[in-house]
Amino acid sequence: MGSSLSKLLLNWYSTHARVLPWRANPNPYWVWVSEIMLQQTRVGTVIPYFQRWMSRFPSINALASATLQEVLSEWEGLGYYSRARNLHLAAQIVVSQYDGQLPDQREQLIKLPGIGPYTAAAIASIVYGQDVPVVDGNVRRVLSRVFDIPTPVKTPDSDRIFMKLAEENLPQSSAGDYNQALMDLGAVVCTPRNPDCLNCPLIKLCLSYKKGNQGSRPVVVPKTGVPHYTAASGVIEKSSQVFIRQRPENGLLGGMWEFLGGKIRPQENPASGLQRQIYQEFGVSIDIVEKLGVYKHAYTHFRETRYAFLCIPSSGKMPQLNSHKSGNWVATDRLADYPMGKIDRQIAGNLISRQTK
Repeated sequence: MGSSLSKLLLNWYSTHARVLPWRANPNPYWVWVSEIMLQQTRVGTVIPYFQRWMSRFPSINALASATLQEVLSEWEGLGYYSRARNLHLAAQIVVSQYDGQLPDQREQLIKLPGIGPYTAAAIASIVYGQDVPVVDGNVRRVLSRVFDIPTPVKTPDSDRIFMKLAEENLPQSSAGDYNQALMDLGAVVCTPRNPDCLNCPLIKLCLSYKKGNQGSRPVVVPKTGVPHYTAASGVIEKSSQVFIRQRPENGLLGGMWEFLGGKIRPQENPASGLQRQIYQEFGVSIDIVEKLGVYKHAYTHFRETRYAFLCIPSSGKMPQLNSHKSGNWVATDRLADYPMGKIDRQIAGNLISRQTK
């Protein structure tokens, strides 16, 4: 099946390849950034971010010389912010250790922050023409159906199976097109639901199509329940300014800015829970002026409902906040200058709208 599969696939790709901005100029930097952005993010979402990114940071040197805050601001809304931090750090390493040129060896690429085996293989095959396979979610889906693989995906056993199949069917000197063809086929034809089998170039080879079990391939282990948390944020005002703090660089939303607050206890009133949190962390008592809204967001591993309140310090003075090393008093109309997660940006947008009314 090997040579037949790759021939059919490459013939299809020659006329059906997706038109994507990073394919217009497949240099190492463009491919690298696109592959990082595409991790756990849809192509349609990535395209405008990629275009703005290249306008702001047109080269590895430009990215390396930018501040982390500038990088996070361009990434805001794309999620998984560790990707942006790793891109920034890796660019600085490439400039200092490789004269601004992304390495062409997988062993060197994998050593850079944020580049794993998949991204290294994508760069090596698409940019440098090396005969290495790439296996992502789309590729797994195509191969699991064509070869009717009953092993659940995202397990060590299935990873070995899919890598072996991808290698066995890889055409020499055409790995870049082959890898992208498999990804495109999985994205537009061999989709998770309702695959367009009648327009698939591999229909004659597909064992799942012959058996009629496309809907049960790939085999996916059901996810466990996603936890839900309730949180509260306080917009503390003083002299036409509000206080925000910067999150630690490591961890969820690392390096982003937020209003004070956090998770509240089960059955705890959101307003009183916020007062408790701010007093415990900063030794400051606050009065709740009004409720600003309720915001919901789904993260990768949990869901959150957050209550936002407009607050003022009970004593009129907030020395602990003034001296907070990662905090800032900011005029409302300057909040756009600080990169934030989705909920905090929604709260900031609410404040700006109130101010302009």
